[in-house]
Amino acid sequence: MKLLKSILDFYLNSSIHVALSCYALVRVTFHVFHIQYDEPMALFVFFGTIVGYNFVKYDALVRIQKKPIGLQLKIIAVLSFLSVILVGYYFFQLQRITQIVSFGIFAITALYTLPFFPNRKNARNWAGIKIYIVALCWVGATLVLPVINAEIPFTANFFIKCIQRFVLVFVLILVFEILDLANDDPHLKTVPQTIGVRKTKILGFILLIPFWIVGILSFTFHDLMINLIMVIMLMLFIAFANPNRSKYYTSFWVESVPVFWWLMIALF
Repeated sequence: MKLLKSILDFYLNSSIHVALSCYALVRVTFHVFHIQYDEPMALFVFFGTIVGYNFVKYDALVRIQKKPIGLQLKIIAVLSFLSVILVGYYFFQLQRITQIVSFGIFAITALYTLPFFPNRKNARNWAGIKIYIVALCWVGATLVLPVINAEIPFTANFFIKCIQRFVLVFVLILVFEILDLANDDPHLKTVPQTIGVRKTKILGFILLIPFWIVGILSFTFHDLMINLIMVIMLMLFIAFANPNRSKYYTSFWVESVPVFWWLMIALF
């Protein structure tokens, strides 16, 4: 059991799981917009997520806090380095406009981590803004980039899907913020800190209604049923979320929601 737990912890701590979630959302985008599987695009997002998330998670630990680097962190550093190489490899296989937009997403990620402005904290510590930055990055990486790379024009349907994807990620982050309530700095002004856990859950439930309804405008009946299962699943995750839950509740199960979405589309 200890070995299995160590493997699971490495899988989560190295950001492979969250990268798989982003990859799954890219595959959902391919399905929704009828895009033929684009390996460079999908793997660019997968390895880019590993690089971005590990940079965000471990930059402060190593650069500022000067924490000693253990074996697991060394392996994660090697994985991240290899991922950087693969990101570069797939980057040069993308359309020029996709490369430019991906730089914009990278800049937002860097802003989220590094204090670019004098006497100011990084965007991650700006009060009340963290959830919006993360949600925008996910929408950009998993929906906007694949659509741009496939040279699909921006229509009303595209913007509807962007809103829907933003709502999905926003709700997922709400669950994270509920569990992190006891550990988050009060100055962050996360949603649960601002309005309380009960109202945060109600907000999550309310947001899931338009998430499903907007799909009526463009999804097939088959996709609507899958989305309904998604909504029920997310409502259950929200309902049972509390600050005393294990870290695996969010780090594994909640972050698996996009993977479940993709698998339901692929299998059914």
